[in-house]
Amino acid sequence: MVWIPALAEVGLAAAAFGPFLMHRLSVGRWRKTPLLYPKSMQAESEHPLTVVLPVWNEALIIEKKLENLAAQDGKKPSLLIIDSASNDDTVKRIESWLKTNQGAFNDSTVIEMERRQGKTKALQMALESLEANTYEGLICMTDADAQLKSNALQRLQGWFANPTIGAVGASAQRSGGVQQEQVHRDMFELLREGESAHDSTPFLEGSLMMWRSSGFHSSQLNTGSNADDAQIATQVRLNGLRSIHDSETQFQDVAPTTHEGQRRQKIRRAQGLQRLLLRHRKHWRSSRIGDFSLILRREAHFHLTAPLLMLGVATAAVLRWGTVLVWGMPIGSLAVLHGSLAMCELFGLTAWALHRNGMRIPGLTTVGSILTGFEHLLAAMWTSFRGRSLHMWEQHADTRVLAAKQK
Repeated sequence: MVWIPALAEVGLAAAAFGPFLMHRLSVGRWRKTPLLYPKSMQAESEHPLTVVLPVWNEALIIEKKLENLAAQDGKKPSLLIIDSASNDDTVKRIESWLKTNQGAFNDSTVIEMERRQGKTKALQMALESLEANTYEGLICMTDADAQLKSNALQRLQGWFANPTIGAVGASAQRSGGVQQEQVHRDMFELLREGESAHDSTPFLEGSLMMWRSSGFHSSQLNTGSNADDAQIATQVRLNGLRSIHDSETQFQDVAPTTHEGQRRQKIRRAQGLQRLLLRHRKHWRSSRIGDFSLILRREAHFHLTAPLLMLGVATAAVLRWGTVLVWGMPIGSLAVLHGSLAMCELFGLTAWALHRNGMRIPGLTTVGSILTGFEHLLAAMWTSFRGRSLHMWEQHADTRVLAAKQK
């Protein structure tokens, strides 16, 4: 009887991890021929730039953010701030800073929402205001807690000298997080680089990204979901332009300092990505979008199918051990199979437990990060199944305090 759950466990594990291996090999191959940065800087002179800054209760850091934007190299951008009904003095600080620093931007506008409806809705309202004024140019979205390097906006603008580029995202340099955060980030950066080189990546970093106003319309945002950055990146590609990640454009911010904060952030992000992929499931095998359909299909497997397969692996393992308890230890080849699976399970459980509790051991970190990722994805699925949306969330107060103290 042991062989039935044992073979089920092996088969489900192969189905879960096989596409990961295939995509990792593909990414390694794609990265060998990266997309070259345009030599021409025409985009900077030809296209106006508007920076969209969504804020909510950012009094601790808003002035620091405005100073950072004003210190950017190149031509002065326009600034559009959308405030999600802050109940602190964020807006007062913004207005005071703009009054004191007149001329810091080409022009500036502050939109105040009557009530908080989530970042995606706030972004939609900001884009609607630009569309109502028939704005044609580049749009940069950045978060209040992201500190940009002085050449960040100028470098992102340079990409748009390539007429095929519709959206570009930057690379996060995070501080203050738990030790394992960098492993998680490095894996995602690797995937984004490879996908960008081959065609496009559906997931960009919303703390700093830029796109053509003609490549995306505000009505294409799903305001009942988060991951607005991924929504834009994916839709820009579906609209016919490329969405790419630029690892040389960087910004700094602070990651949640506690394991619970990290977990909450990742579950929220996972739910947004899952909703996005399900929303675009008709494109998983669409010939119209070329190789991007392969990337979408694999990302759908990683975020939707693989976690359920791993749940099946865990169920099969429990059944196998239950069979052993009832029928006794197997003999012969079945004993070898059972023992091998037991060692794999011990390895996986150890890696998961260590990573989940912030302990890092060489050889276990990557596996632990992947398994913890499955945990977050399953938690996001369960949250969605219960009918709970995470597109409105409480701010990570610890990150704002640390960001305010940094020079």
